[in-house]
Amino acid sequence: MANDKLFVITGGPGSRKTTLLLELERRGFRCSHEVARKIIQEQVATNGDALPWANRLRYTELMLAKSIVAYRENSASPEIVFMDRGIPDCACYARLIGLPLFDDLEAACAAYRYNRSVFLAPPWPEIYAMDTERKQTYVEAVTTYEKMIEVYQDYGYFPIELPKIDPQARAEFVLAQI
Repeated sequence: MANDKLFVITGGPGSRKTTLLLELERRGFRCSHEVARKIIQEQVATNGDALPWANRLRYTELMLAKSIVAYRENSASPEIVFMDRGIPDCACYARLIGLPLFDDLEAACAAYRYNRSVFLAPPWPEIYAMDTERKQTYVEAVTTYEKMIEVYQDYGYFPIELPKIDPQARAEFVLAQI
């Protein structure tokens, strides 16, 4: 059964998802921040290899495990929670890199359900920038976005594209949708 109070905000890298979440948080909403970036930071700090440019399977497994923890930590909340990415993002990543969807990943996508309306931040060339954790090119960001739409639809969600507007107006758009 879906948890209608958990709303996923996702999309390709560098599309200002986190900026939107920070604006929603500033307005008093509870937000769960992205696990993928935390994994990269932890792995780099400890010389681990569970990285998207090293051991991709281990990275995907860690991303799934931490995404499940984030879901469980937020699912009991009586208030709306905005999630920076959802468990289906792990399936999207696996598809992007050609990794077979392992049983635990498929089971998690079926068992841990969010509100069916999912907000997707589209690629935005005017603001896209790479950094130490974001190594994807803009073309890869576009491909990721397209795959995200496909994956979320495959799992029964309804993607809503976020407009390319300032964070305050984006937050207003999201709140008007829910």
